Amino acid sequence: MSSFRKIELEGWPRRPAYEFFRDFELPFWNVTVPVEVGPLRRWCRRTGHGFFPASLWLCTRAANEVPELRQRLRPEGVIEWDVLYAGSTVLHDDHTFTFCYFDYDPDPDVFCRKAKARLEAHRAGKVFAPRDEADDLIHFSVLPWLPFMGFQHARRLGRADSVPKIVLGKFEARDGHIRMPVSIEVHHALVDGYHVGRFFERMAALQAAL
Repeated sequence: MSSFRKIELEGWPRRPAYEFFRDFELPFWNVTVPVEVGPLRRWCRRTGHGFFPASLWLCTRAANEVPELRQRLRPEGVIEWDVLYAGSTVLHDDHTFTFCYFDYDPDPDVFCRKAKARLEAHRAGKVFAPRDEADDLIHFSVLPWLPFMGFQHARRLGRADSVPKIVLGKFEARDGHIRMPVSIEVHHALVDGYHVGRFFERMAALQAAL
């Protein structure tokens, strides 16, 4: 079980932005980026791991390496989790989906092996069990049929929520590159463009090290 620390607002550099954006009716902002995933695809071919769990590992590790993406709004203030795990939609044979949750591990081989076992067990049970109250995770969705250029999430307006949401699309090979659209949505009281830029930089650096 991960732990968290409370951020002291006094002296926190983000406090002005936090106080400005925290009460917006629609405080989330979203960007979609075509991410080069050729190195990840080659790693999957070498190791035999599936691209879906490998993509979850890549995004979850990159998010864990950006502190602002681990921060959450609470009634008592702002907290920062030590570690985030992944929660993703999973498609079933009858074309319905459920939510599956994957423990975090910084090692891609360990993460993918555990994720494969978890996915097999989940599909066998097929339980629709969203963890609405949990915020020590990243919400993932996967649209492998669409090379989308933008994304908007379904929302319950008025419900407190500061969990980042990441959507992975269909990768395409073109001009010697393999690119996959990655949408990320974040709460502006906690995350700015610089931090999202760091997330995508980490995705590139982690692939380069595979």
